[in-house]
Amino acid sequence: MFESLTEKFNAVFRSLAGRGRITEANVSDAMRDVRKALLEADVSYSVVKKFCKDVTQAAIGAEVIKSLHPSQILVKIVNDELTKLMGPVDTRIYFVSPGPTIIMLAGLQGGGKTTTAAKLGKYIVAKGKNPLLVADDLQRPAAIEQLVVLGQQTNIDVYSEDSKNPVKVAKNAIKHARQNNNDVVILDTAGRLHVDEEMMAEVANIAKAVNPHQIYLVCDAMTGQDAVISAKEFNERLELDGVILTKLDGDARGGAALSVKAVTGKPIKFIGVGEKLDKLEEFHPDRMAGRILGMGDVVTLVEKAQEHFEVEEAEKLQKKIAKGSFGFDDFLKQMQAVKKMGGIKDMLKMMPGMGGQLKDMDIDDGEIARMEAIVYSMTPRERRDPDIIDSPRRRRVAAGAGVQPNDVSGLVKTFKRSRDMMKAMSGGALGGLKNLFSGGLNMETLSAAMSGGRKIKQRSKRKRVIKRRGKIKRR
Repeated sequence: MFESLTEKFNAVFRSLAGRGRITEANVSDAMRDVRKALLEADVSYSVVKKFCKDVTQAAIGAEVIKSLHPSQILVKIVNDELTKLMGPVDTRIYFVSPGPTIIMLAGLQGGGKTTTAAKLGKYIVAKGKNPLLVADDLQRPAAIEQLVVLGQQTNIDVYSEDSKNPVKVAKNAIKHARQNNNDVVILDTAGRLHVDEEMMAEVANIAKAVNPHQIYLVCDAMTGQDAVISAKEFNERLELDGVILTKLDGDARGGAALSVKAVTGKPIKFIGVGEKLDKLEEFHPDRMAGRILGMGDVVTLVEKAQEHFEVEEAEKLQKKIAKGSFGFDDFLKQMQAVKKMGGIKDMLKMMPGMGGQLKDMDIDDGEIARMEAIVYSMTPRERRDPDIIDSPRRRRVAAGAGVQPNDVSGLVKTFKRSRDMMKAMSGGALGGLKNLFSGGLNMETLSAAMSGGRKIKQRSKRKRVIKRRGKIKRR
């Protein structure tokens, strides 16, 4: 997300980095480029105007002109102002007692309300609650069936009935929740392709009838400025409690994320960062600002790691590394855990300084499955001691995995490099993590590990000249 905006911000900062000292004129030139970048990202004009004014005032007030490292200070100022623009943090869901807590989702058709309802339900289950999903979108064909299927996938109860009256369905669902000990009710309401009076009247009637404790607007971040406009109109009719931005994993220009809070005054609660039902993240303005500026998001990365890496397993792994008994089975477990954390490229982008290096790289998440096939074709002894894998063994493993012998060789080399890197970081789990984020990470080793032994392809605009059988081939 925000790749284009990140690249433009970094270009602005690079232009300042080469100057020993800068002047007010330099700051003004930089902010002109920032203004252009934000407008191209579909950020509201009024928001852009105020943002640039605030950054300029803060820069001059912080004596950037006198600083020996003006570009670094300007990065911090822009980061702080972005955080203010999208903040403050407000990811809490206010549960009532006695329940059920009623949460109503509203928004335009195609914004991802139904999928978000299931994602939010899964998130709430992790909080120890027993939610009920309510299929109250009676306009869109197959909306009820879609929610029922999503409920089955998440093992969450779904309430639906054959009715044309959304107010009646909502009331009956709440009665059902009380009778079945559901302490949270999530209403999935109908939308339209654009804001109209009929839709607004319907959601307003539902809100009046059931008096939801919280109303969240679900916005498609891909629509940019349109998402902000619809958010403003919904807020005037429903008194929103927050916004959920969806599809931020796509080629979103970022305008909605940077504008919706400033325009509506309502906090962004969550963001959808993928199609899978666990791809709903709490929204933290400071972390998002870091991602936009290419500074990474270490906190979110560590939180994801804590979700998928067991402390006991990590301790066992640490002991194996120290003893030199780390094998392919252990390596495979780590790669599988990495896969569960999300897309490999997205995960690496959260590491400081990695975003720019990954911009032109093709990283295939499917390579882990290919790596698994190679490891599973090895004997238990070969997994424990890869050094014994000679040419005959490589051919046998390759045949079993459906790959070439050199692919097996590549993975074995990758494993050995990774093992050496982990040995160098074996001063404890905390020390290893500290080394990892303080420059101890080897890009070549990590890239090879993440791609199952193959080199990551890097796109280049330059023509490459390759000699083949005495001929020159251009491509």
